[in-house]
Amino acid sequence: MSLPTFQLLRPRTLDEAVASLSKHSDEVKVIAGGTDLLPSMKQKLFTPPYVLDLRGVSELRGIHEMPGGGLSIGALTTLASIEHSQTIQRDYAVLYQATKTVASPVLRNMGTLGGNICLDTRCLWYNQSLLWRKSCGFCLKKDGDLCHVAPGGKTCWAAFSGDTPPALLCLGAELEIAGPDGVRRVPLSEFYVNDGIVRLHLSSQELVTRIHLPEASKGWRGSYQKLRVRGSIDYPLAGVAVALKLRDGRVEDARMAITAANPAPHLIKDLDARLVGMEVNAEFAEQIGELASRTAKPLTTSALTPEYRREMVKVFAKRALLDAAAN
Repeated sequence: MSLPTFQLLRPRTLDEAVASLSKHSDEVKVIAGGTDLLPSMKQKLFTPPYVLDLRGVSELRGIHEMPGGGLSIGALTTLASIEHSQTIQRDYAVLYQATKTVASPVLRNMGTLGGNICLDTRCLWYNQSLLWRKSCGFCLKKDGDLCHVAPGGKTCWAAFSGDTPPALLCLGAELEIAGPDGVRRVPLSEFYVNDGIVRLHLSSQELVTRIHLPEASKGWRGSYQKLRVRGSIDYPLAGVAVALKLRDGRVEDARMAITAANPAPHLIKDLDARLVGMEVNAEFAEQIGELASRTAKPLTTSALTPEYRREMVKVFAKRALLDAAAN
């Protein structure tokens, strides 16, 4: 499969990038590492007249400790840089755990944190060649009006399959977003839309520029557990991230988030109310696993059955909680 014809735009500053987005709006796609966009373009899922290459915008790279505390990570920072950062390994363990599971070392050398946050949703009926999709009459997400996953429905159930967002949700991350009206900052928990088509609260004229991790979540214990068909390369078919703050063996604060089981990553609601003051043990972890599995709503968007993926969310929630408490 070959790439469609397009004009490549190469801004050197953030202002130039935003100006290009404002000029071309819905006719442009943004490329950071290209590990997700380019295969999709070869499948003719996207055929934009323009592609905006951000790699020349150096101000969007780097991991910086902030004067008032916390960490700022440029959206163009590679996943490999995050994986090998001693600061992140030491202070934000759940992000390190999640990042090192993304794809393979070669792809982490190219893929970026901003790209992983803004990944397109995936589905067995969508991520296929043009010929394959045409033979099935296309789908609700691209060129058709039928959802093969939930026939008769008007909502796209393609699953969000990024590994780092559940970890970032556990850490209380915020996003810095630049657009023609200036810069805004939003909690990551308010960034996603639980719809496989809409996906993000991000206009076609805006860019995610930086990710901010608060000082309050520094030093929390963390774990990330991931289901995939192969031991590397594959996207998650279910993923669970856990971050814990312990004092004298008891939970002082806790967060858990899931990915790849819904059109958006989700924090598990009311987890802190159940965990605060408790000692983590296998029996209690089993109860939290049940809670996590009720949040997961997987459908037939992958080759594995929804029932199996939901069960694995429960298993991984238990494992991640015990692992985080032990480390």
